[in-house]
Amino acid sequence: MNTVSTNAAPGTPGPAAAEPSLASAPPLAPKTASARRGLTVTWHQQHKKSLTTGERAADTMRNSMGSWRFVGGFVLFMILWAVANSFASGWDPYPFILLNLFLSMLAGLQGAILLISAKRQDAIAAALAQHDFDTNIAAKTDIEALLEINNRQLAMIGDLQAILERLDLPTRSAGPTPATND
Repeated sequence: MNTVSTNAAPGTPGPAAAEPSLASAPPLAPKTASARRGLTVTWHQQHKKSLTTGERAADTMRNSMGSWRFVGGFVLFMILWAVANSFASGWDPYPFILLNLFLSMLAGLQGAILLISAKRQDAIAAALAQHDFDTNIAAKTDIEALLEINNRQLAMIGDLQAILERLDLPTRSAGPTPATND
């Protein structure tokens, strides 16, 4: 078994002294953007905390008016109104003028509510797009830092291979040395 001693005699520089020090290389673990951000909070959690009362009301109305429960409740209300007013003592007799007035007002309000809801959805979509963009920029920064680390590691491996070649040490790629019984 061939072994090469790197310990030189006292007072004489060894082979490692002639090589540049690998210990002086910059650290390989940069402070990445994800490490700077700390614990991640989802955009939705952050967004819900910053909603105003009007924005919460618009979201609630959008979610309730755009559901089958609302449609069923509305149809049930119309049927109950018609049944209650079909008799002679009803407060809104047959052509249901008062009901038509309420439905007209509801249609007008519903148009405004739908516009408010659409505006809110546009604002949410824009905020999500900005959040995605910021996340992508942070990921790009992290990837560039990792690429720089990889390049430095490749350079170090090249330096180490050059040192091994100058020292004429066997490399591991040649496989294990078979044991011989002498």
